[in-house]
Amino acid sequence: MPIHPTAVIDPEAELDATVEVGPHAVIEGPVRIGAGTRIRAHAHVSGWTQIGEACDIYPYAVVGGEPQDFHWRGQRSYCKIGNGVILREGASVHRGTDPESSTVVGDECVLLTHAHVGHNCQLGRGVQVQHGALLAGHVTVHDQAILAAGAMVHQFCRIGTLAFLAGQARITMDVPPFLMAYGNSTVIQHNVVGMRRAGYSREALFEIRQAYRTLYRSGLLFSAAVEKLAATVRTDAGRLLVAFLQAPSQRGICAGARHGFRESEGGNRQPVDNE
Repeated sequence: MPIHPTAVIDPEAELDATVEVGPHAVIEGPVRIGAGTRIRAHAHVSGWTQIGEACDIYPYAVVGGEPQDFHWRGQRSYCKIGNGVILREGASVHRGTDPESSTVVGDECVLLTHAHVGHNCQLGRGVQVQHGALLAGHVTVHDQAILAAGAMVHQFCRIGTLAFLAGQARITMDVPPFLMAYGNSTVIQHNVVGMRRAGYSREALFEIRQAYRTLYRSGLLFSAAVEKLAATVRTDAGRLLVAFLQAPSQRGICAGARHGFRESEGGNRQPVDNE
């Protein structure tokens, strides 16, 4: 049976006929859910929330909950979940704070156990928010970025396309596209593995590697390094990086590791900074 008899579904909600709702799930308010989506046992969906097609919402996930923001006064705001999104156990996505504003999770995103996406966040396509990673309000995460387990992102930060945040990273500044960050907002290198998996050309990989060196290893002032890149990039990846760096930022851009790398046991290279 697509809808379990113990599920609680608000009369205002609109569910496609193919939606499955498990035992003790709660769908509260003017929720809209698309074809082929599964709401598993004990999940809670509320408010002015839209969930696309072929999504899978696991037990105890909370979708469209009230924003955790002292400025919110009960006004109408939205939570918009794209198609093919997976929210694992205990994940949470809250509505926007300002009237008529939205929190948006793009197509094919994955939020693993206890991941949190705060009010007014904007997630692009294919973003991974892994176990226990936390996004404060108004964070923007571009396509295919990965936030590893326990990573935390400060409000109003931007995370670029295919950026990678290491486990338990504490991000308080913007992380540019294709770069990797760890620790306290420290960029350490470019995401060569992620770019290869995403099908970027050797030319694009080389250009991003050179761009990283220009930004973080050349000794140029950061603004001068960005100007140099803007005049020299030739690939779509390079142009995307420059556009991100030139766009307005409320938090500034992450700094690089100040003391390079050291060799650890087994020959692995580990970043070193002044933390």
